[in-house]
Amino acid sequence: MHYLPHTPADREFMLRAVGAQSIEELFADVPADVRFPHLDLPDPLAEPELLAELRAIAEKNWDADHHPCFLGAGAYNHFIPTVVRHALQRSEFCTAYTPYQPELSQGTLQATFEYQSMICELTGMDVANASHYDGATATAEAVLMAFNVLRGERNRVLLSRYVHPHYRQAVHTYLQGFNLEIAGEERPAEPGELAHMADSRTCCAVVQVPDFRGELAPLGELISLAERLHSVGALLIAVVNPISLGLLKPPGAFGADIVVGEGQPLGNELSFGGPYLGFFATKMEYVRRMPGRLVGMTVDRDGKRAFVLTLATREQHIRREKATSSICTNQAMNALAAAVYMAALGPSGLRHVASLCYDKAHYAATQLAALPGFSVLNRAFFHEFVLSCPMPAEEIAALLLERGIIPGYCIGKDYPEYTGCMLLCCTEMNTRAQIDRLVQTLEELA
Repeated sequence: MHYLPHTPADREFMLRAVGAQSIEELFADVPADVRFPHLDLPDPLAEPELLAELRAIAEKNWDADHHPCFLGAGAYNHFIPTVVRHALQRSEFCTAYTPYQPELSQGTLQATFEYQSMICELTGMDVANASHYDGATATAEAVLMAFNVLRGERNRVLLSRYVHPHYRQAVHTYLQGFNLEIAGEERPAEPGELAHMADSRTCCAVVQVPDFRGELAPLGELISLAERLHSVGALLIAVVNPISLGLLKPPGAFGADIVVGEGQPLGNELSFGGPYLGFFATKMEYVRRMPGRLVGMTVDRDGKRAFVLTLATREQHIRREKATSSICTNQAMNALAAAVYMAALGPSGLRHVASLCYDKAHYAATQLAALPGFSVLNRAFFHEFVLSCPMPAEEIAALLLERGIIPGYCIGKDYPEYTGCMLLCCTEMNTRAQIDRLVQTLEELA
């Protein structure tokens, strides 16, 4: 079967149109050694043979379904109820495009509205949008929004060193050309130290709770940071893990103005790193500066409840130069997964998941800290912690893989002060037997 749509007559017509006699003449300017590459493919296979070969290749991947996984660092292995996948596979949702015509898209719009409502409840904010590409882009968009809220009067952003390194890279990328100074990454700075750095030039400060190390800042320090920022007219952006909010106070309680984070833990697969969704919530006073799509609830002329896209700031909805977002359709599917997950668990279910994560991580930390040569470097943490090791973390990671265990993240590659350390994570998916196996294996290795 030929997959090229053009017939020989089509090609002859196009060649005449550009004044070329042949395909060879058309590509004459391309060096011969890179022209017309030929793939050395094996002979074709029957479908059963081909599927068997693809399965064998796929089995070479390490996945959290077949191996104990202690890797987190921004993407987390959580249980996904069957109802989530079932809802996503319904044709009404999986074939839906951006709902430009609300009268035809009430189901999609209502699902998005429910997602927004639950994100607001979770974060303690007034309004949420229908998601960003991931936690990194949501963080960068939040900084730009703070800059827009203050109408460019300030040129200094305080970015905590312990915000996820990929998120910080995205912030730097987004801010190119804005003449903004980024401070706070040079040395370890707790929220209290960031508060001392805030001045009249400060646009916003970005902190992560729990931070990339898993460390939980004292609530008093976060409140003091928010108060200091507000006293100089700046905004506080909080990057949070949504599962942790099943136990911890929401960012709205300590004075955050914008709350963002990675929504992958809410019913989305690990999927080798994406697609994910970045959730984004803020106070009502800033709603007109918020990027992304927003679904509102109203009534039609007959008084019936109806859902509509409102304050849609995408370049496809309004004049391109006034757009504040280019968010695309696939994020709505990820947001739907998050909505179904949160609705299925409810407040008590989410709290139970968070409690399991907390308890299992603290059990693992206690057992590992008792091993000779190992120590846990966190004062307080949720479900991730830094383990100091008696040998290079990269060696330990390689040896754990040999023994069928997916290791934690070698955090020293991003933070020299943690050279030789491993960032370990436990979720509700880690059984006690898996944790005990990890402890026993590390004891043998040490």
